[in-house]
Amino acid sequence: MKKYILLSFLISLLVIGISRAQEPARVPAYRGVIERVQPDGDTLHIYLRGDERYHYSMTVDGWQITENEQGTLCYALQQKDGTIIASKKQAHDADKRKRCEKRWLKRKGIKKE
Repeated sequence: MKKYILLSFLISLLVIGISRAQEPARVPAYRGVIERVQPDGDTLHIYLRGDERYHYSMTVDGWQITENEQGTLCYALQQKDGTIIASKKQAHDADKRKRCEKRWLKRKGIKKE
């Protein structure tokens, strides 16, 4: 009887070990600056933040961005229910932003610093 209890205990440990081994380990996002080329040829320098469960992209100066259906990186907007969507404003590096884009960011952008 002891033999069967010990055997079932070892099998259950093995099953638990295998199931744990298949869970992904939390790995942080790449910490360096990434240069992305927009579909129109403009370059944008971004950071990736988060891990495999929660992650987002942001400009070097901290504005959250997301990719739209066409593959363009746009500034992120937060809806009333908390979901993040892509705006219609294409993201630019800070030195390439026009005055109207800076005003829009102050009113609607999501700062992630």
